[in-house]
Order: sequence, then C-alpha cells, then structure tokens
Amino acid sequence: MGAAALSLACATVASPAKAGASDSDSQTSASKTSTASKVSGPRVAPLAGKTFTKYVALGDSYSAGPLIPWNSSWCFRSNNNYPSWLATQLGLYYKSGAFTDVTCSSAETTHLTQPQPTPTADLNLANQAPQLDALTLDTDLVTVGLGGNDYSVFGNMVYECPKYRDSDPTGSPCKDHYTVNGVDTLTAALGNTEKNLKRAVKAIRERSPGATIVMVGYPRILPPTGYCPDVVPLADGDYKWGDSLNRRLNLAVSNAAKSIPNVQYVDTYGPGLGHDACAGDAAWVNGQSTNLLAAVSYHPFAAGMKAESSLIYKQLTGSAPNAALKVPAASKQRTSSKTDQDAQKWLRSHPKAVLPTSPKAALPKSP
Repeated sequence: MGAAALSLACATVASPAKAGASDSDSQTSASKTSTASKVSGPRVAPLAGKTFTKYVALGDSYSAGPLIPWNSSWCFRSNNNYPSWLATQLGLYYKSGAFTDVTCSSAETTHLTQPQPTPTADLNLANQAPQLDALTLDTDLVTVGLGGNDYSVFGNMVYECPKYRDSDPTGSPCKDHYTVNGVDTLTAALGNTEKNLKRAVKAIRERSPGATIVMVGYPRILPPTGYCPDVVPLADGDYKWGDSLNRRLNLAVSNAAKSIPNVQYVDTYGPGLGHDACAGDAAWVNGQSTNLLAAVSYHPFAAGMKAESSLIYKQLTGSAPNAALKVPAASKQRTSSKTDQDAQKWLRSHPKAVLPTSPKAALPKSP
C-alpha cells in the first residue's frame, strides 16, 4: 500500500466458493459492510467534456505497482499501474510533459514533503524527491493513493498478523494482540492517518490550485465471508477485523476528500466485491506469495490496476474508457535496462521492502 506489504511461485488461490462464501451471502454481507463503513466520496459531477493537459500521480506501492511488469525505478514503479493506464485513457501518456508519475513503494504521507530513502543496487540508500515537488501551478489533474503505510498499519496486518494464526486458528489473536487496554491500536492509528491525509489534500491544493484532485481508495483485500488461509493466512476471526481496517482506511481517504471543496474520492473497495485475494483468477490483489512476473505479495495485479484506472476515468468523464486501448509502452517511464534488472533482482530478495520498517512508523498512542 502506500503507507503501512513470499515463495518464488505464483500462489494457488481458493475461489470464494471454496472459501465457504456463497454469492448471496457475499452480496448480503457486502451490503451490510457498505452501510457500516459509510465510505462515500463527495458528490462531484463527472467532468464530461473536460480535457486534461498535465497529470501528476502521487502515491505508495498500491499506486506504483511493484513487480507488475515493467518496473522503471527503485520506487518499483510499473508502467502497468493505474496512473499509467489512466494517462493512456486520457491521451496523455505519450505527450511530452503531460504525465508525471512519482508514486513510490513504501511511501507514507510524510514523503509528500520529505525525501524518501530507496535502495540501490549496491545496497546504499538514495533519496527520492518529495512527491509534492512534481506539482506545478498548471497541473490540472492529481491522483493520490496514500495512507496505508502511515504507522505501518497495513504492514502489521498482512505481515505480522499471520504469525499469530497458529496460536488460535479460529479466533482473532492478531486483533487481540493489537488491542491494548481495550483500545484497538491499529484502528486508532487510522484516525491519525485521516488527519495526515487532510493536511496532504490542503498542501496539494496550495501547490496546484486549479487541479482536479482525485483521492483513490484501496481495493478490497479480504472476502466478506469465508476464508482462504493458504492465500491469506490470518486466523478466521482476524478476517473480519482485517476487512474493517481496510474499510476504515478508505473512510480516512474519503473524509480527506470531503475536507476541502471540489476533491473527488474514487471507491475501489465496493467494485472489488468478488475480486479480493481469495477470488482465484478473478482477484485484483495478490495473496501471500510473491509472483515475480505479476505482483508482490498482498499487492495489486495488473488486472486490478486496469480496473482502478477505469473507475477513475469513468468518475472523471462520466463514460467508460476505450476498451481497445493497449498496455502502455514500457519505454516512457523506464530507465536503463540494467537499472530495471537490478531493481527487479533486489525486490525479489526483499519483497517486504515495499513497506516502511523504520522506528518512526510506531503506532501513535491515540487518534
């Protein structure tokens, strides 16, 4: 994600039916989930007929697309991520100076205004420029996919929680672990993430006052019912809790969009019903096993990225994109083939590197 993601073969994932979820159960549960989460974006009319000339994409690994072919930099940024697809759909991808993608795996909201350390082939650290540096007064479209990495909420859920499954396979041992003095600390941290995102939206508006700003939500990771422990090895009771964190994170993104006028929120969670990590070939998001030619563990596949771009395009324009558009060429956003190969090799050996692990990512005491 961007804020708080690993065998060498593609995971064999269970279908929703195998996971114990019927279509009717899923629809009913999803309806309740949608009502409970109250994640809805500002009512901004589609910009029918509007054209964009300068698009900047900001975000973390859920926007960058690590290991989705092809990655162009040590941010593990794919030319098949949703910003590249959206730029193609808007006719901007091949126009000089019209599309700038500064999304970066492991980015937190702090990396909008501060440099972000990233690895290099010789294991030294390099610094990526603050993402807001890409914005200019004439930027007229900005997409933002951030928040999951703040306080390592996402990383704790997908990489720490599986460690607790064996202790109580049918219970909720990870939720219990992160509940301190009756307070669910991961959920509480997302209250702080919301504040960070509200500050981020304001800063973006100050840099590019005329831009259409689109806050992009995170896709559905877990099914509304049933389990697939071979794919997502959480304890049974932690599935519902993990899904609640997914929804609360999206509520933080949505509320940030509502905090200033004329900012849009694009829901990718609701349309992701039936495309969670347990959904087999229909999954938009990978499970626990990194696929070297498709996606890092617990991150979007190319199919998920293309679906997200279509959702954003439709919200912006009121119409579906041209279905005949091809995958963006790998040339524009790539550096040398040697850099690409080195970055891919490094990430294969360090799949968790797309998430922050620094001490500053410690959970806050209160929202």
